[in-house]
Amino acid sequence: MSAPTQDDLRDWQRLALGVLRKSGLAGEDTPPEAVAGLLATETYDGLRIAPLYTAADRAPDAGAPGHMPFVRGGSTAPRPWDVRQRHADPDPKATRAAVLADLENGATSLWLSGVAPADLAEALDGVLLDLAPVVLDYGPLGLEAARAFLALPGADKSGNLGLDPLGLEARTGTESEMSVLSAFLKSPVPIATVDATVYHDAGGDDAQEIGYATATGVAYLRELVAAGLSAGMALKQLEFRFAATADQFATIAKLRAARRIWARVAQVCDVPHLGAQRQHAVTSDAMMTARDPWTNLLRTTVACFAAGTGGAGAVTVQPFDARLGLPDGFSRRIARNTQSLLIEESGVARVLDPAGGSWYVESLTDALAHAAWDVFTEVERAGEMAAALRSGLVEERIGAVRQRREADLAHRRQPITGVSEFPDLAERRPVRPPAPLKPSGGLQQIWYAQSFEHLRDVAEAAPEPPTVRLVALGSTASNSARVSFAANLFAAGGVRLAEDSTSAVACICGSDRSYGEEAAATAARLKSEGVTAVWLAGQGSYEGVDAYLFTGCDALDVLRRTHEDLGVAP
Repeated sequence: MSAPTQDDLRDWQRLALGVLRKSGLAGEDTPPEAVAGLLATETYDGLRIAPLYTAADRAPDAGAPGHMPFVRGGSTAPRPWDVRQRHADPDPKATRAAVLADLENGATSLWLSGVAPADLAEALDGVLLDLAPVVLDYGPLGLEAARAFLALPGADKSGNLGLDPLGLEARTGTESEMSVLSAFLKSPVPIATVDATVYHDAGGDDAQEIGYATATGVAYLRELVAAGLSAGMALKQLEFRFAATADQFATIAKLRAARRIWARVAQVCDVPHLGAQRQHAVTSDAMMTARDPWTNLLRTTVACFAAGTGGAGAVTVQPFDARLGLPDGFSRRIARNTQSLLIEESGVARVLDPAGGSWYVESLTDALAHAAWDVFTEVERAGEMAAALRSGLVEERIGAVRQRREADLAHRRQPITGVSEFPDLAERRPVRPPAPLKPSGGLQQIWYAQSFEHLRDVAEAAPEPPTVRLVALGSTASNSARVSFAANLFAAGGVRLAEDSTSAVACICGSDRSYGEEAAATAARLKSEGVTAVWLAGQGSYEGVDAYLFTGCDALDVLRRTHEDLGVAP
């Protein structure tokens, strides 16, 4: 495919401008060259995303696969990524059964965090550790778990001990003991995991996730080198864990940018040939929902595709019911098969760096790498990662992003299907045993749907289903667009919209013309009938109307006020 010419670009600008004028986003005097600015968006990292990329947006050369700066991956030949299944069940018998089922049906490695260290031998009984690598994730029990694991036959050829003292400090607020790393200098398997998902789960942006992961990795390198390892040996001890989200291009760019930065670290350490970052991508915990959990199947499929396309060496797909508790066999099977389908049927793993050469992906990778480098160098100036955590710098920086993200969620600029958009009030969710609680006390951990899901929980716990009275000016059918909009918004908080309701809260739905003729009189009538709060689907200023529902309004504020007006207990 040839690059677009200037004539092609002008044709696109002219056609796009026509659409923008019809939608009211551009005026008749808006010049065609202003189209790109009108359609551009900005990420939480502060990066500008253009609506169209051309050859003029070429980024610096990303090199060849398997070579510095490793943007295009650490391998010179395509190969399937490692299908890594997570197991958090504290029951060793249940974990053993699930582990064996996974390994027999497509999983190639294991990620353990549930069974007690003393039960590892029972949980892994029958597992050939020289063929199925195991990655540990035991937080404050990391030292004990590592020792128990290394005592198992075959463990000397397995995955990673998963020690991550700074990651644990970020999660718990308890000052880290970096000496746990030097306790295993003679370990036959890699020692540490840099788990950057803690920063993602706190609401951080992609640049922060990469930057703080890089700062953590550098801190571990310093500790291991000070303890006696060479820089090259120290680099081999680390694996990095990143979140993969349903924003596929952002995930692809994040993994590529993280490799570029880590390659630079290896270059500074005078071992550039060892700069291929080992990456484990796990589908985002923050994006998962407890409501309409089957939509998680779609989110995790897109995220897995992005992780594979972005060059992750290992990928974990969270089961769709992960937010509900411990997953069952069916949900684990679907999570495994999502990866198998992408590897075997879709052929994603048959090509090295399939996104390479895309003007958009290469440009985004370059911009994200620079933004992440700024995050990393700020941490270094603050006195390294431990100091940045303890001073509150990390929480302050992530908190600012989290605040913007939560505003976008509340206003549904970042919609959540099945939760803030198109909720199903009649859904019947599967029931799962509770999962063990994750460490807490450090950085605030969030999930994007939490505020809406809390309102749904409160509504369902009410003695009677909370309902808003629908008042249509004309037939309901003739006002279907605004009725559907209002019903969808109220349902996000577990509130029904019904014409036969005698609720103390009412919502008027009609046309702009009918509003001008009837809104004020209708609001007055409703107030005389005992209605205490009158909403109107649309915008304007009508006497007697208390508030308005419209695209971009603060949906969470609407729902909280409605709960309060209906007397639904928080």
